[in-house]
Amino acid sequence: MDGLIFMLTLAAVLGSGIVAGIFYAFSSFIMGALGKLPSREGIAAMQSINIVVINPVFFLAFFGTAALSIMLAGYALTHWDTSGAGLLFLGALLYLAGCILVTIVFNVPLNNRLAAADPASPESAELWQHYLVQWTRWNTVRTVAPSISLVLFVLAMV
Repeated sequence: MDGLIFMLTLAAVLGSGIVAGIFYAFSSFIMGALGKLPSREGIAAMQSINIVVINPVFFLAFFGTAALSIMLAGYALTHWDTSGAGLLFLGALLYLAGCILVTIVFNVPLNNRLAAADPASPESAELWQHYLVQWTRWNTVRTVAPSISLVLFVLAMV
């Protein structure tokens, strides 16, 4: 593995770890804590989180790692006979499918429905219970995917 690819892979390892850690926190305790609040408070808190998360620091880790994954997948495909290319490709594919695709297909639509909800309305309590289960389920996929990507990227480096 040449120096540039090594550095890109190292950056993907760090990005995958940061993203996995963020998602792990949500699945392991944040959503549980929000679920213990009255639904109007939990909804309002998550609505606020979903607004605040749209920031350059989070986007750098989340989408920056996706960009690195695309570059590493391209490298792996064009250097398939190179040691670790298959691991790079699988790590990149897993990050892109398990983080980016799952976010777009599952978590964002759930977030959009929650954003449109009035936290004080009685109907929102049912929406909130559904949201807690479904969002956390898909977020757990988003936790596992970059965790495995991280391992695959490290294995490709050694």
